[in-house]
Amino acid sequence: MKKILTILFLASVALWAGTLEQSRQLIVVTTKGWNDNSGTLQRYERASKGWHKVGKPIPVKLGRNGLGWGIGLHQIPQDAKYIKKEGDGRSPAGIFILKQAFGYAPFVVDYPYEVYRATNHCVDDIHSKYYNKIVDSTKITPDYHSKEQMKFPKNYYKYGIVVNHNHIDEPGAIPGAGSCIFLHIKKIPTAGCTVMKENEIKEVIQWLDERKHPLLLQAPRVEAKILAKGYFSLSLE
Repeated sequence: MKKILTILFLASVALWAGTLEQSRQLIVVTTKGWNDNSGTLQRYERASKGWHKVGKPIPVKLGRNGLGWGIGLHQIPQDAKYIKKEGDGRSPAGIFILKQAFGYAPFVVDYPYEVYRATNHCVDDIHSKYYNKIVDSTKITPDYHSKEQMKFPKNYYKYGIVVNHNHIDEPGAIPGAGSCIFLHIKKIPTAGCTVMKENEIKEVIQWLDERKHPLLLQAPRVEAKILAKGYFSLSLE
């Protein structure tokens, strides 16, 4: 069993390394420090001459209590003071794959996009077998008591993007390590998502190109510079 787990781990590392190397679109979200809940989003693209900025900086709000290291493509420092946990009011810090965009109605874009209904739930109940999964509640037997409804009267999820923190919609999600992390619409700090104005999230979705393997790098500015340089050879200003 130990040998099998080692093989699976090494395969995952190889896959992650390949994803990092293939990425030609990067969203960088930075804050002043770990406990700040306001930040800036800047897009980058990689061409033959290296990385260059795309568009103007976008002001964003994050988790009400700031940031904590999440589970993604990066290595969490051994001396990390802040680790993302369920219900801690922190957004995940690190490097993450961006999965499908979503919304309340069809949106013609050149990127995977899902239309969600009120019956679609993202499960944040740590005791559920559906933890950190987006499910159609009409097609399963719900075993959860807490969830994010993916469509409701407010416009928060009118447009959004799924962030692959803690293996969302995949095997391997660790109960209690944080769930249901998105980029979406909102004006105030959140329980853990990163948010902006409607026109800004739409612009980001329209820019995304699945063939360019888009990633999210999110961290306080000092740590973001280290991650950007170490993983992408990108020097942040």
